[in-house]
Amino acid sequence: MIRSVAVGAARPEAVGGVGGFAGLFDIGDGRLLVSATDGVGTKVEVARMAGRLDTVGIDLVAMSVNDVICAGARPLFFLDYLAVARLVPEEAAAIVSGVAEGCRRAGCALLGGETAEHPGVLEDGRFDLAGFCVGLVDERELLGPDRVRPGDLLLGLSSSGLHSNGYSLVRRVLLEEGGWGLDEVVPRLGRTLADELLEPTAIYTEPLLALSRAGLARSAAHITGGGWNENLPRALPDNLGARVDPSSWKPQPIFGMVADAAGLEMDALFDVLNMGIGMVVVVPADAESRTKEVVIEAGANAVVIGEVEPRPGVRFVAD
Repeated sequence: MIRSVAVGAARPEAVGGVGGFAGLFDIGDGRLLVSATDGVGTKVEVARMAGRLDTVGIDLVAMSVNDVICAGARPLFFLDYLAVARLVPEEAAAIVSGVAEGCRRAGCALLGGETAEHPGVLEDGRFDLAGFCVGLVDERELLGPDRVRPGDLLLGLSSSGLHSNGYSLVRRVLLEEGGWGLDEVVPRLGRTLADELLEPTAIYTEPLLALSRAGLARSAAHITGGGWNENLPRALPDNLGARVDPSSWKPQPIFGMVADAAGLEMDALFDVLNMGIGMVVVVPADAESRTKEVVIEAGANAVVIGEVEPRPGVRFVAD
């Protein structure tokens, strides 16, 4: 329905329509602006409960930047929107400091933003965040499904934990039903639950763009809301699919903790959480060693987690 509504608000420079990780706009001379918008979801409620507001701004930047770079674009600038019940300058400053830190990590400018008070709409102490990022890519370097071939490898870039998805489930099974306290040290995690749940979302600008510059990235999928089955196919042509080997990496302990608390098998969480892989990059089959070297040089970790196959859909098959 949203796609059909958006058709009526088009310009000839708009490329590709609605549905990708980011929108594309042709500005001429073979260059495309790439834009994405997102929020942090109910992770902001965990931040409020913990009284720690300086990290969700990093998450806010990460969620949009990680979509923009899926096109191979270099993030240029970011703008944020903060809605509060009542403005407390110190709290707003803490939140925006996180946004600024996220922009530093992403290599983009914080160009501006807006703070709005919504008394009577938001309860005292509660807030919400949204933002958007704009990047730039040369058309000849644009990543996307059209570049993918059967037999290509799927390179998984490690997540920093839960990132910013699935927090309604996490809050329910760990805090409300599980009775865990945010300040409680969880032996399974080796730190407090607040430290784990508020770990900022990883930003993949450097490793992904390093792969693109080296001619090693063909397409990319940000594993975000909707999990694997919704996001990985967005990086593939309609006639191709992915075979993923979940045994090729080890998810962080928080994922097992959530599965146990929810009474679910780990496999069931692939539709909700990133399960330890925040970005999947499609790379040539003959470039496995080189791609890993490039990612390590960019300060990240990666592992081959599967391959592209000539059948649609995502299959999870342990070797």
